[in-house]
Amino acid sequence: MCGRYALYANSEQLTRRFGVPVPHPIVPRYNIAPSQPILALRYNPDTNAREWTHLIWGLVPAWAQDPSIGNRMINARAETLREKPAFRNAYRYRRCIVPVSGFYEWKKVGRTKQPYFVRAADNLPMGLAGLWEVWHSPDGSELHTCTIITTDANATIQPLHNRMAVVLPPEAYALWLSPDAKPSELDALLKPAPNDLLIAYPVSTRVNNPANDDPSLIEPITLTEEMRLF
Repeated sequence: MCGRYALYANSEQLTRRFGVPVPHPIVPRYNIAPSQPILALRYNPDTNAREWTHLIWGLVPAWAQDPSIGNRMINARAETLREKPAFRNAYRYRRCIVPVSGFYEWKKVGRTKQPYFVRAADNLPMGLAGLWEVWHSPDGSELHTCTIITTDANATIQPLHNRMAVVLPPEAYALWLSPDAKPSELDALLKPAPNDLLIAYPVSTRVNNPANDDPSLIEPITLTEEMRLF
């Protein structure tokens, strides 16, 4: 799964990586959590172009009666996107890419959980596959939300968790956002990342509190011998 991540790449790095100019400075974040507005890249049919926007993390389906359902929709399983009413229309028409510098996973260690930071081995920003949706409030306002797609874990993540976010290869960004993409082409992208793409290392449990948001959260720590036994 993916329930917390960091984005500390600057605007220039994101522009180079995703091929779409970022129109504003990026404030480094090291502990981005669900229900917060997050940066995302999506296709705008009105302008026939890709655009950067901010979406609330936690997808609220258009048919939802209560927007609080988004708290349970931060991730979407790749295997059931075509079946689940909450995701199937968005999978067909409203896909997005969530840029990250890395994400966190938690490994069970006895009665506790040890957080790990997972990033690209080359430390370049990555694009996670996502879906977005528009919910219309009774007062006439619109709520734009999103979810991050997960798949089976690769060899790097498997010791930590059996699921991982779908990391799109850069050459697939245009296809993922294309309104003309075929379902079979999209399905082929929803697979575990190559085993050599990512590295993972233990970090401080300070990341457990979303109020903590500073560079020290991604610094590696040394595990005690007791922790290594699990």
